[in-house]
Amino acid sequence: MNSQSPSLPRLAIVVPCYNESEVFSYCLTELGGYLGRMIGDGMISPASYLLFVDDGSRDDTWRQISAATKNHAHVRGLKLSCNKGHQAALLTGLANADAIVSIDADLQDDINAIGEMVKSYVAGHDVVYGVRASRQTDTAFKRMTAEVFYRLMTMMGVKQVFNHADFRLLSSRARDALLEYHERNIYIRGLVPLVGFPSAEVYYDRRERTAGVSKYPLHKMMALALEGITSMTVMPLRIITLTGFIISAVAILAIVVVLINKMIGNPIQGWASVIVALFFMGGVQMLCLGIIGEYLGKIYLETKRRPRSHIEEKEGFGSP
Repeated sequence: MNSQSPSLPRLAIVVPCYNESEVFSYCLTELGGYLGRMIGDGMISPASYLLFVDDGSRDDTWRQISAATKNHAHVRGLKLSCNKGHQAALLTGLANADAIVSIDADLQDDINAIGEMVKSYVAGHDVVYGVRASRQTDTAFKRMTAEVFYRLMTMMGVKQVFNHADFRLLSSRARDALLEYHERNIYIRGLVPLVGFPSAEVYYDRRERTAGVSKYPLHKMMALALEGITSMTVMPLRIITLTGFIISAVAILAIVVVLINKMIGNPIQGWASVIVALFFMGGVQMLCLGIIGEYLGKIYLETKRRPRSHIEEKEGFGSP
């Protein structure tokens, strides 16, 4: 048994919510019922609870969360003052909970895997990753881009679990260790493996969304990928250095060729090749400047030390 939990673990299931009005009642019913069954089976403490974090929703998500805290003793709610993004909302929830499982409100992640996570935690694992067994419910495009993303991150030296998103269990000490990472450019699935501690994986099949629309369209997934790369590795900067070295070597070789042809009386003519080369070099330079600028922007934001989020309201935290 985990040294942190000699008795039944007090579990908090943290659920970030953003405009989840259509799916909230289903999420509450399913998670509440499953929490009750785990308590009834003696897996977790009766003091366990659900913690919904409203990430500045524009619909009535917070009103539903607030009502749920009054009607259900096992429900708590946090309302952020404005939309800060999924990762910031999730970290805010972790900072206000105990040993936790994080899961998205759409419940596409199989809640039945939570029981397996708890068993693995009691067996001595501080971090238990929920890992998708397959991506059959995704479109071909999404499967392809996900595959490329995970492999690209691995090639760049970022430690993360393949096909794992933000469905995981953290012990209280793993949670505390994660919160010691104070950067504002957050990529949680890349930070958790850095925490260390014994870990395990639980595999599950992802479901279809029951209602509402995905809160992660293509542009948000691209932004998350960019956030993960620039916050977890400096490999793009090293690629720039390597690219500069290769182009410089090619340029030196080209100069030698031009000089040789000049000396033997066969000068190279044609302005088209020169223009193409100029445009190519200009594009490479702009790309390199963009990558460097992205990193400079991250440094700029980090030096400000701005808070990740502000809690506007709390509900259901009256009891210990």
